[in-house]
Amino acid sequence: MRQPLAGIRVLDLGTRIAAPFCAGVLGEQGAEVIKVEDPGRGDPSRINGPFATDGEGNRYSLYWSVEGRGRQSVTINLRDPQGQDLFRRLASECDVVCENFRPGTLERWNIDPSRLDPRLVTARISLYGQDGPKSLHNGFDHNAVAFAGLTHLTGHADQSPARPGLPVSDYLTAVFAAQAVTSLLYERDAKGSGTGGVVDAYLYGSVLRIMEWTIAAYDRLGSVRQRSGNRSDRAAPIDNYRSRDGRYVCIVAVRQPVFERLCEAMDRPDLSADERFGSSGARGRHRDEVNQAVADWAAGLDAATIEERCLRHGVPVGIVHDVADIAADDHVHARGDICTVDDPIIGPVRQQAAFPRFGNEPPPTPSGAPRLGEHTDEVLSSLLGLSGAELAALRDGNVI
Repeated sequence: MRQPLAGIRVLDLGTRIAAPFCAGVLGEQGAEVIKVEDPGRGDPSRINGPFATDGEGNRYSLYWSVEGRGRQSVTINLRDPQGQDLFRRLASECDVVCENFRPGTLERWNIDPSRLDPRLVTARISLYGQDGPKSLHNGFDHNAVAFAGLTHLTGHADQSPARPGLPVSDYLTAVFAAQAVTSLLYERDAKGSGTGGVVDAYLYGSVLRIMEWTIAAYDRLGSVRQRSGNRSDRAAPIDNYRSRDGRYVCIVAVRQPVFERLCEAMDRPDLSADERFGSSGARGRHRDEVNQAVADWAAGLDAATIEERCLRHGVPVGIVHDVADIAADDHVHARGDICTVDDPIIGPVRQQAAFPRFGNEPPPTPSGAPRLGEHTDEVLSSLLGLSGAELAALRDGNVI
């Protein structure tokens, strides 16, 4: 099984989502990941719901079971000078550090990149970046997607802006950061620079980067892009259409040949002959009428029938899935997109598999999310050569 980053060691210094997910992406591509957590408390993700129960009836975070997997847990008090020295020594045995504290925090703790081994690649993830007038503002994903303009575009035109259903900026920034980390590792190792570098990845920046033509259109045309719900404000038909059995079916038939095939699937040749719908531009101008025609057709059929007819005529279509649909889908199972992780607390639990895969090899199954501090002694003794007595002294001093 290919693991391109085998031999790379990553320190996950982050909390909650962005930096830990960046480290997790690198880990699922073969890197060894060591998570550094605060003694006694650990990553706040450990207490995020929803919860299952362990064999003794204790609540256990399913969020942590997914996002904490594939790494070892070491506890170090980074507010303590001894802990800071321990971290610097540990970092010198690693290749990458991922962190998402507010800018300036690592500097206060004396563990910022300027105080670490120059071979390290450090991914610094924040809301607004490491500098600039807003750099010290606190906030989360909701703030990032609102600032970057995505919230303004999400939802229906006649309703208030809506947040995306997942913390898009956290995960998207993490993936951008992981890609940048591998670029600096390549420069350090394959190109022989011998030094690492810093990745300044910020939550709103990843969202801004995927905003398509929005800024260019404002610059050259003065237009401010607006919400259009599930439909397009430029093309039709496209929507999530409600079926007779109460489900929703996504149909995208904006190109002329595809629209004509949809008319065949609907047994509505009159639609393709209608001059209002005779070209992509015309349908864009009459998008409400053509979308309504498709909606009326879909309302008289079950979702499976709509999907079958569209597929038979080569029309892009898909039933809107909930998680029960995903878990039962034969394609998802055939692709290996769900794996069973052996969680050390609650045992085997199905989760989304590592992504993407290399060639046609199945992705490796991650190890279960570790208990807090589960690997402290193992890691510090093997990498730093600390003795049992030294570890006991550090523990007595609340350093680990």
